Amino acid sequence: MARRRHQEEHVNHERWLVSYADFITLLFAFFVVMYSISSINEGKYKVISEALIGVFTDSDRALKPIPIGEERPKTVTPAKPLVKDAEQVDAGIAGASDPLKSIADDISAAFGDLISSNQMTVRGNELWVEIELNSSLLFGSGDAMPSDIAFTIIDKVASILKPFDNPIHVEGFTDDQPIRTAQYPTNWELSSARSASIVRMLAMQGVNPGRLASVGYGEFQPVANNATVEGRAKNRRVVLVVSRNLDVRRSLTGTGTANAKPDAALKRAGTQTAPTPVKTPGRESAVNSPSPALIR
Repeated sequence: MARRRHQEEHVNHERWLVSYADFITLLFAFFVVMYSISSINEGKYKVISEALIGVFTDSDRALKPIPIGEERPKTVTPAKPLVKDAEQVDAGIAGASDPLKSIADDISAAFGDLISSNQMTVRGNELWVEIELNSSLLFGSGDAMPSDIAFTIIDKVASILKPFDNPIHVEGFTDDQPIRTAQYPTNWELSSARSASIVRMLAMQGVNPGRLASVGYGEFQPVANNATVEGRAKNRRVVLVVSRNLDVRRSLTGTGTANAKPDAALKRAGTQTAPTPVKTPGRESAVNSPSPALIR
């Protein structure tokens, strides 16, 4: 009986193409996904493109590194100091484009009548501007609730301060006459309540709350003699202080502008520009506290 001859099967030497095609397809899909979820930086793309064009078109084939991130110049020359001398500062209120000078000029122009009647004082230097208002102009006797004229004044002040980024803090001061109420047992609470009222009004008129702070100094930083009626009236005041930057504001709130001087340390802090306030979503600013109650 004859045996059946098994036909020899030819070995397919091209089966690897199937696996290779699958691998290429998966690799292509991977890069498509990566490209779809990536964000293209046009600046870096342009730099890389120009670098590649230069490599392939430049006759001398000069190889230049592709800059990634912030490129810093290499030099052996030491950097110039921000402050030239203890008594000289590059940034000053006298500069034509200086925000502090613009604020001081705008306030002086808007409130010429109050300034001429000595109810408002505008003064400043290269580091801060002070807008001083008599408490009697803003609050009634024994009252921390702003009067109608206070709203008019602060509305105009807020419109001038709003376009700038400089930090602002409001200082409250009283005379040395004691006050003892259930809500405000000392002049600390009285001065703090009045400054907080002004801060809240500024925020309500559109000034960024991140720029604002309030502080009360009570009776302990007088500018006049409390032994006279006129002196006590001068000591009852509210001062809006516009600082060059946050470092200057921190220094001023530690001492109070009544005792602060633009010394060398403050001048070094004042060489930097004002930072842009960072808005924190979902958090209510501290200035949105309830209105202070009636007091002395």
